[in-house]
Amino acid sequence: MKNNNEINTHFLFEKVNYKILVIGLVVIALGFILMSGGGSDDPNVFNEDIFNFRRIRLAPTVVLIGFVITIYSIFKNPASTIPAEAERPATPAAPVAETKVKPAKKTK
Repeated sequence: MKNNNEINTHFLFEKVNYKILVIGLVVIALGFILMSGGGSDDPNVFNEDIFNFRRIRLAPTVVLIGFVITIYSIFKNPASTIPAEAERPATPAAPVAETKVKPAKKTK
């Protein structure tokens, strides 16, 4: 018999999901750190470093990879929570009533 005061806590994700989520967030933060900088102290002087490879190609790619990792961590479903198709118990099929069909009469 269950105790009525017992609280059943069930988290939405497993521990692995949270680890992957944190890794994804760190990768996103790294992408934004790579994107920063390149400005000029003097507003009258243009600095070409703002258009270098790191800020234009690498940093946005790292941010997108971080988003993919984060989305993967949300969709990842641990195998231990949902039984495989082979492990599920078979449900018996409902009996089908047999009906006899009479052939149609030919009309002239």
